[in-house]
Amino acid sequence: MLDKASYSTQPKCLVALDSIIFGFDGALLKILLVKRSPNQHSDTWSLMGGWLNPNENLEQSAERILFELTGLKGVYLEQLYTFGDIDRDPIDRTVSVAYFALINIEQYDSKISQAHYAHWFPVSEMPDALLFDHRQMIDLAIQKLRYKAALHPLGFELLPDKFTIPQLQKLYEAIFQTTFDKRNFSRKILSTHLLVKLKEKQKSSKKGAYLYEVNKEKYQTFSNSFLNFVANPEF
Repeated sequence: MLDKASYSTQPKCLVALDSIIFGFDGALLKILLVKRSPNQHSDTWSLMGGWLNPNENLEQSAERILFELTGLKGVYLEQLYTFGDIDRDPIDRTVSVAYFALINIEQYDSKISQAHYAHWFPVSEMPDALLFDHRQMIDLAIQKLRYKAALHPLGFELLPDKFTIPQLQKLYEAIFQTTFDKRNFSRKILSTHLLVKLKEKQKSSKKGAYLYEVNKEKYQTFSNSFLNFVANPEF
């Protein structure tokens, strides 16, 4: 039977939380990185992250860190994976719990911490020099995002409240790095009955494409259902 004394003799390990923050600017899927490395003169980029506090659970810590670094609350945040290779952090033994977040860049509030230089990178043009195992985290997050977006109505988290079908198609093309047939995509999306057609039209569109919004009640119902938005996706 374990007692307090036996716990005190066990080796201690740091727990970090890293956030893979995705955003969509209307054309490209992007990821938010910061200039943060053990060597301040290095060109190494990093994910946003912080440390687990003793008085927090993992979700509370992830939400706090995201708020402290971006000023954002209430965004989509999901635990991705735990990275615990012995030598992943050369400074000290550290286990990192990675989360991925989805942010609408148009509504992005630039309250980001001034302690770091932050920059949005297209996922296809990320810097080669990434801290520790952060590239592995990002690759796994992209894979998970594609899986979720293919089978669940997850992509709407990256869009403004009102959007057009072409805008939605551009988002899915950016996520999957491919093109979709316009008619088939529109038919499949509308067949889910998740969208509400508005009387408003997009002013910047030549033909005045109609705007849509998500039926929030159905969105909550279908969030955990398999809708198969994208047939035979390559994850």
